[in-house]
Amino acid sequence: MWHRRAVLVALPALACAGAGAVRAADDDFGGDPFRSMPWADMRREYLGPGPVVFDERVQVRGPAFAEDPMNVPISVAAPGLDGVEAIVVMVDRNPIRRVLEYFPIAAVPSVAFRFKLEQASPVRAAAKTRDGVWHVGGTLVDSAGGGCTVAGATRQDGSWSATLGEASAKLFPGSPAVGAAGARLRLRVMHPMDTGLVGGIPAFYVNRLSVRDAQGTELLRLNTYEPVSENPVFSFDFPGRPPAGLQIVGTDNNGNRIASRVE
Repeated sequence: MWHRRAVLVALPALACAGAGAVRAADDDFGGDPFRSMPWADMRREYLGPGPVVFDERVQVRGPAFAEDPMNVPISVAAPGLDGVEAIVVMVDRNPIRRVLEYFPIAAVPSVAFRFKLEQASPVRAAAKTRDGVWHVGGTLVDSAGGGCTVAGATRQDGSWSATLGEASAKLFPGSPAVGAAGARLRLRVMHPMDTGLVGGIPAFYVNRLSVRDAQGTELLRLNTYEPVSENPVFSFDFPGRPPAGLQIVGTDNNGNRIASRVE
């Protein structure tokens, strides 16, 4: 949901792009409602040369102020957008801007999680539809800062190695994105998720997670990066109850494997 000023900037162009969407303009900010200098580089690096529109249907929700910059809750959903194949979450003013890439496959294009925020910044989600268009939404989160350059709690007390890679998940009936007919999967992975920006601690993070059915067919996939919070918890929505025997598999950037089942 855009804040008031962003909506006022975008409204004159609505007729050019269809309801709810505004084409990126050829100006110093690429038509960005936040008028953020990093946006042009982010668009080029993470979204490529394809068409981009700013779209209210891509909803990014987070706190107005991040009380804990190492654990900022964020949710992304695109309920009015058909054919979403991928979602990229980015933070303009983080030293590491890309947070995750989500491929819904058989799931709903919605995801909730926590991330590290270095300073006040726009937080964006870009949803790519089957026609190759990126639809971008965002919200502004204020912060006292420092989330990416401080060691996590399990690093400080040394407990991270005892639980490294342990994964657990639970399936809940009903879904905020779908309603009573859907289901929500909540998944937690124990991992320090080091950014590499703390002295003496190299980057060490979960880089891939996949949810599969009992036959190994992939239902959703995540590529995750350093800004995801320590011991991350993700929530996903399904249009109906997934089949029994879900498997959670993944890796971190050091090659450690993650494997679990939803009982």
